[in-house]
Amino acid sequence: MLGPRSRHTARVRIAVVEDDDGVAAAVVDVLRTHGHVAVRCGDLAAARAVVSGVDVVLLDLGLPDGDGLQLLRELRQRSDVPVLVMTARSEERDVVRALRLGADDHLVKPVRLRELLARIDLVVQRRPRRAAGAPADRVVVGDVELDLAAHRVVVGDRQVELTPKEFEVLAVLARRPGQVVTRQQVLDEVWGSWDVRLSRSLDVHLAALRTKLDRPGLVTTVRGVGFRLDG
Repeated sequence: MLGPRSRHTARVRIAVVEDDDGVAAAVVDVLRTHGHVAVRCGDLAAARAVVSGVDVVLLDLGLPDGDGLQLLRELRQRSDVPVLVMTARSEERDVVRALRLGADDHLVKPVRLRELLARIDLVVQRRPRRAAGAPADRVVVGDVELDLAAHRVVVGDRQVELTPKEFEVLAVLARRPGQVVTRQQVLDEVWGSWDVRLSRSLDVHLAALRTKLDRPGLVTTVRGVGFRLDG
């Protein structure tokens, strides 16, 4: 049996988007036992009404009024809220689709509750850290500060001039600090498509970013997968 949460665990607002009453009840119960605020949504319509006010979304893919991937697409057009996909679909192509659309993690049902709690902790810890008193569109990673609204980057005490595309590439990584972002994700979010020419262009922009930021190790290439921004 799972014990109550540690007093050091952050209180998190979580939307449980799940149409199976039994699964939803078990997940909501364990989340509340561990001090989190859990709101159950049984379909896409209910989820759309609440997801803007939560810290994490647990998302089932098979919903009565549509595919959960549609909600994921909508969320990624306006929000970086962490999304954990919970699904009975275990085929690789379904997992890959969810990750490419911007899911932070996935769990195959039946969900092990201890693992679910651990994964929630991880995605919350990966969220961009805001500067003290800063608005939500400002991200700080190490001594690199990005103002996403003003398209401004400061490293240490100097402002760095980036091209629009260089800034967009950096912003995609900065919204997920410490998390591997696939090459496909970067290309989709910055260029809206993928081909060999654009992939080479991405490499050129990354090389320019590394030179301008002058922070070795800040942008790491994970061979065969993608890139990671490390603070």
